[in-house]
Amino acid sequence: MNETEKTVLDSADIMRILELLPHRYPFLMVDRIVEIDGDRRGVGIKNVTANEPHFMGHFPDQPVMPGVLMIEGMAQTAGAMCVHSRGQSGTPKLVYFMTIDRAKFRKPVLPGDQVRYVMTKIRNRSNIWKFDGVAMVDGAKVAEAEISAMLVDEG
Repeated sequence: MNETEKTVLDSADIMRILELLPHRYPFLMVDRIVEIDGDRRGVGIKNVTANEPHFMGHFPDQPVMPGVLMIEGMAQTAGAMCVHSRGQSGTPKLVYFMTIDRAKFRKPVLPGDQVRYVMTKIRNRSNIWKFDGVAMVDGAKVAEAEISAMLVDEG
């Protein structure tokens, strides 16, 4: 790409995410995707609110978003990017986790925070993708992981 060419980024609001993913409340962990560069890179947003069901037990007097849900948000962001990049609409595709590597949790995520899931493709072979994921709150890294998943057409 030369200097005069610009990358055009797509985005996905909640209605588009619902078309791309089979997940539904209370397990939908991404509210919007603000940047989609094909299946190469994307940024998903999760607005963390106090009324989410996991906060009743994790923990009642000091609510903290479970780390596994941040990993799920990363995976959902990447999965939506992959389905979107295929250019198909209609029946959602299933996205299955295959691996989670090098997961680290650096800071607690609390109600009122906005998590940005920054997903960068490491590689893709056939229907399997591997991504590097970083979760950020206010510019600080709160979690990271490498994830891989398989897209399966519903049949």
